[in-house]
Order: sequence, then structure tokens, then C-alpha cells
Amino acid sequence: MIAIEISEPGEPEVLVAAERPMPEPAAGELLIKVVAAGVNRPDIMQRRGKYPPPPGASDIPGLEVSGTVAALGPGVEGWSVGAPVCALVSGGGYAEYCAAPVPQCLPAPRNIELSAAAAIPETFFTVWTNVFDRGRLKDGESILIHGGSSGIGTTAIQLARARGARVFATAGSAEKCRACEKLGAEQCVNYRDADFVAAVRERTAGTGVDVVLDMIGAEYFPRNLDALAVEGRLVEIATQRGTRVELNIQAVMLRRLTITGSTLRARSVAEKGVVAAQVHANVWPLIESRAVSPLIFATFPLRDAAAAHRLMETSTHIGKIVLLV
Repeated sequence: MIAIEISEPGEPEVLVAAERPMPEPAAGELLIKVVAAGVNRPDIMQRRGKYPPPPGASDIPGLEVSGTVAALGPGVEGWSVGAPVCALVSGGGYAEYCAAPVPQCLPAPRNIELSAAAAIPETFFTVWTNVFDRGRLKDGESILIHGGSSGIGTTAIQLARARGARVFATAGSAEKCRACEKLGAEQCVNYRDADFVAAVRERTAGTGVDVVLDMIGAEYFPRNLDALAVEGRLVEIATQRGTRVELNIQAVMLRRLTITGSTLRARSVAEKGVVAAQVHANVWPLIESRAVSPLIFATFPLRDAAAAHRLMETSTHIGKIVLLV
């Protein structure tokens, strides 16, 4: 099969097409004939040599795929060859075939193109486990979503709004802010020319938001705490601008704040399977009814993975970038 290799850590040009043996599905796995693969920030970090795959995972980048079942590994039941599927994987997505553990596989949602289903697993699994599990966002509460125009951001805006929350977001241009508001954000703050803390406090009558979903890290940390209401929850999912902060513990105590976060890739198959089941039960009905949908900004042929990475690194996209096999 053809797969995209990282020839050495570096710029997008190190992504090269190469022939690889087709994977053999192990016990409890499906072999997927890939139709499309999502492109995500962790892929860029892996390409730069800053995010190595976990032990046992493929060195081929790509954390989410859609396609059809090509073969069943030993002991697999409940699936049939040819069935449409999308899956979260720990690597191996940038290829014509990819093996995936059954607990991390879901039937592709009805009513959307199979290629679009590749934009679901990484972002929707991440949003569900962080916003609704760790962040405990409930109907009637409020959330501030940083990076609102990213794949994670556009997903979080739609899901939070669909489940009855007030949604605020940040983005880096007027165009991106308009896109976030069209998706359901009550207000999107252009962080280049406005203070998001002041904005959300004004719109919430001074109380602040119940949840902040952050992917910036240290640079935003103290302001994120300032934006939270009493009993608020700060959920960290990435550290694009720093990892170390100084914390006023009394502020946490007095306002009974919760600071949490998670990563997804290194978690066990069983843990990811729990997330998959929750997403299937709670999110699939919203996707199939078109209440929410993955927002695809651009697609590229698999062999043009380098061009897809270049686009992502410009940060001009709104939504997801997908490779088509």
C-alpha cells in the first residue's frame, strides 16, 4: 500500500509517499480501507519530532480515518466486510489501509459523506471527553472556547450549543469570529484587539463562564481563571504558548475552581472505547439529524499531505483539513 512517511523531523517536505506492507489486523482489530484521513495539530508536532507515537503505535502519522471494513481480526464480531466505518487511531491514518481497535471504531454516521466522517473521531472524541466529561458542562451553563475556528473549536461550539449551553469563543480575525458566531457562538472575541475576560464578564453580568476550554496554555492561564465563575472549570487540552505558570492557590480556593485537562492519544484502548461509546450514544444522533456536523475547510489528495500541513501551519483555515485516499 501507499503510506505517507516522515523521512526525518522537519518541515512539511519531509512527508513523503512510500510503499509499505499492508497491516494485518490483530485480535480485536478491524482493517480499514481508508477513504479519508483527518489532519490534526498533533500530526504537525509528530512531523517536527516533538510528539512521538506511543509504544506499539504506527510511525505513520494520522489519528483519525474513515472508510470501509476490509478485514476482521481474530475474535471480532458485530462487524462485516464492506461496512462504512470511522475510527480513532494512535497512528497510521495517512495510508491506504489502517488497522484500528474495535472499541475505537464506530459505524460512519448516516446522512454525511463517508469522506467527511474522517473529520469526526479526533475532534469529537476530544471535545466530548473534555467539555462534557471532565468539564461537566450542562444545559443552561456557559462556556468560553479558545481557538473557536479550529477543528476542535468548531466542534465544541456546535456541540455545546446543541446541548443547551451559552457559547463564547475567541479567534484571530473578523472572518473567523463571524464563522464562530454562525456556528452558534453568542459572541466571538477577536483576541488581537479585545480582552476576552472583559467581554465574557460583560455578557454574563459580571459572573463569568462556567467552563473554559483552552488550547493556548500558560499565556492564557491567569486570564482564564479570571474569566471563570464561582465553581468554574478550566479544561486544558494543549499548550501552544507555554507549559509553566504561577498559580494563586487562594483564588482557586475562594471561588472553588477546578483545573483539569487530558490527552487522548496515550490512553488505553479500553479508555478510548468508553469515550467512543459515549460519543456514539450522545453525539451520533446530533450528527445524523444534522444538528451538528464536521466543518471541512479543505481536502487534499493523500500524496499532497505536505500541502495540507502547510495550510494548517498558516492557521488561516476554519474547521478541518482532510486527506482523500
